[in-house]
Amino acid sequence: MFLAIDIGNTTTSFGIIDSRKVYSVKNIDTDLAKRSYKTKLSNTLKDIEERYPLIDNVVICSVVPEVLSSVKKMISGVFQKAPKIIGEDIIVPMRNRYRDPKQVGQDRLVGAYAAKELYGVPVIVIDLGTAITFDIVSKKGEYEGGMIIPGIRLSAESLFKSTSLLPHVDVIEEPSELIGKDTTQSILSGIFFGYGEMCSGLIKRISKNIHGKPKVIITGGFAELMKKYLSKKINKVDPDLVFKGMGLLFNKE
Repeated sequence: MFLAIDIGNTTTSFGIIDSRKVYSVKNIDTDLAKRSYKTKLSNTLKDIEERYPLIDNVVICSVVPEVLSSVKKMISGVFQKAPKIIGEDIIVPMRNRYRDPKQVGQDRLVGAYAAKELYGVPVIVIDLGTAITFDIVSKKGEYEGGMIIPGIRLSAESLFKSTSLLPHVDVIEEPSELIGKDTTQSILSGIFFGYGEMCSGLIKRISKNIHGKPKVIITGGFAELMKKYLSKKINKVDPDLVFKGMGLLFNKE
């Protein structure tokens, strides 16, 4: 049994993994600038250590270097051992066809690897998180690259910050109708139906540009909310895809 930590720009997620099974997931907001983040992080790690005494390793996947260093120190203090870092101690065993392979976030590679191993190739992984990312694995099992698009919450925040009259949308939830009858509903409708159509169109376009018929896997914090607005060609909603990938990688060690 090991603790998997996925440090993203918006959320730090904790998963308890035994073999390939993800037993528990807890999330806290990622914000190193706030003292509350370090407190929440410390309390979460101590709580996990107490509740799961059989944890014998910690694995981290991070896209936020300045947070990673703090998390490593806390883990060493709580669990009395250094964590293993994806991209440093554990390398994703998949050919990366990016022009500069170092530019690909480790979370994207781990998700692509998990999709390849669990669902087969070719495969398109859509992560509906802070950013919306498309990651494509070819029929040969190689990471081909992908797309990065501003995510749902970023879009809503941008409208509020960049305009004088549009309101702040406090809760990202499904719109009540296609044609909004007030400003908030108009924003939500534009986001959900607009992103749904965009993702569906990109799935179709990508599918025409790779060999074989790709499976489509969606993950990320907004996956459940967005799934019905995307193409019916979605094969699987897997919110724990990155954790499952970390489990696969750790078990190969």
